[in-house]
Amino acid sequence: MIRYALLFIIVLPAGIFFMSCSNRQKEAFREVETKVHSAVVPDIQTAEWAVEWWMPRHDSINKRLKEGNVDLLFIGNSITHGWENIGIEYWNKYYEPRNAVNMGFGGDRTQHVLWRLEHSDFTNISPKLAVLMVGTNNSNGDDNTAEEIADGIIKICKMLRTELPSTKILLLAIFPRDSIPTAQRQKNATASKLASVIADNRTIYYLDINSHFLTKDSILTRDIMYDYLHPTEKGYRIWAEAMEPKITKLMKKM
Repeated sequence: MIRYALLFIIVLPAGIFFMSCSNRQKEAFREVETKVHSAVVPDIQTAEWAVEWWMPRHDSINKRLKEGNVDLLFIGNSITHGWENIGIEYWNKYYEPRNAVNMGFGGDRTQHVLWRLEHSDFTNISPKLAVLMVGTNNSNGDDNTAEEIADGIIKICKMLRTELPSTKILLLAIFPRDSIPTAQRQKNATASKLASVIADNRTIYYLDINSHFLTKDSILTRDIMYDYLHPTEKGYRIWAEAMEPKITKLMKKM
């Protein structure tokens, strides 16, 4: 009897933990629908430098999605987009064999990702996993607060759960930027932490690999991010290797 009682005591907190995570996710999803600010309102990218390629890229990716056979999605901004050039060696090594599609768009903010997801045809796909990392472009100056950036990230996850209900989401903390700790880097860190409340470790998982990019003194060097924002080839290698154990585990959970 004592043995069973002890087992009950050990198991119960875990159940409470998962229920609590799930409740926080549901509450966050409900709350974000009441928010009205730029980070949560779907919008087309209108930057002059992006107009010529942004919509054609969206159409091209949408065509690929309609073809089916997609097991892994990467969703984000230029940092994700960069897997196609600077990070191509590691994309080909880790993700091409997994039928991955890169939905990263240079310059995108959370509102642009929302628009793209809203206008994507997911009819023929049911990916095992979607990797999301976005928000740094919302953090410039007074464009959005940390709370608003988190709202945008949460709304993206909510949309993914609606459109791709059987797809797990790996939500990455926004990568560090600037050579030394700054207010903008801290804003992104706060936004990531706020958004992480939706991780229930059943449908949405949160992963912070930022320490892999920084020195012990929190310095970001040019050999890892050449402009203190976008990864070098070495940066993409670090990203892929730091994330691989989690991706392997989640893609086997189907």
